[in-house]
Amino acid sequence: MNAALLPEEALAFIRAETRLRPVPHAPEIRLHVADEATVLWQRTEEELAEIGLPPPFWAFAWAGGQALARYILDHPEIAAGRQVLDFASGSGLVAIAAARAGAAHVTATDLDPFAIPAIGLNAAANGVADRITAVAADLVGTQPGASLVLAADIFYERDVAARVGAWLAELDAGGATVLVGDPGRSYLPRERLEVLATYEVPVTRALEDAEIKRSSVWRFRRR
Repeated sequence: MNAALLPEEALAFIRAETRLRPVPHAPEIRLHVADEATVLWQRTEEELAEIGLPPPFWAFAWAGGQALARYILDHPEIAAGRQVLDFASGSGLVAIAAARAGAAHVTATDLDPFAIPAIGLNAAANGVADRITAVAADLVGTQPGASLVLAADIFYERDVAARVGAWLAELDAGGATVLVGDPGRSYLPRERLEVLATYEVPVTRALEDAEIKRSSVWRFRRR
């Protein structure tokens, strides 16, 4: 957690600036999400940037995350009984879906100091707080010890996409099941992936420039 921001201050900000609502494409799950996307985004950029905090990715149900959550809820056997890693978890949406599908335990990681308390709040709201641990850590390059690795909406920046993509491919080659939720963002390594399912996902126009985003669940191509 950023030293300038206490955990209780982050929780207070989340509670004040969000409302608990069903996820459009996975209404079984409720998340604390922003009322007005552009207002909260502007507030974090203008007010909280002074202490080095990133934009509030944790406050929205992004297209890739909704698609991946839907896929896991519809195919619970993928997560049931497994140790799961939800990488760059944000709101915790995908982690919650895995826990609801019967995962033995889910580790949800994110570097945003707001994401960790947000994941905790959202996990509690969905009755799965006992099976989700939120961790502020960069696990890229490590062996996380999870047999199922989930990652959504991470291929939006070139350098991050290259680094994370190479790591996920290594985990897949090492025997982990790696699933990616993504609406086809610019740096998605399509040539190394294949589609498992595609959905028409309701999203926030202010962030995605659309009301419906065609989003897919991907896995690495089998060698």
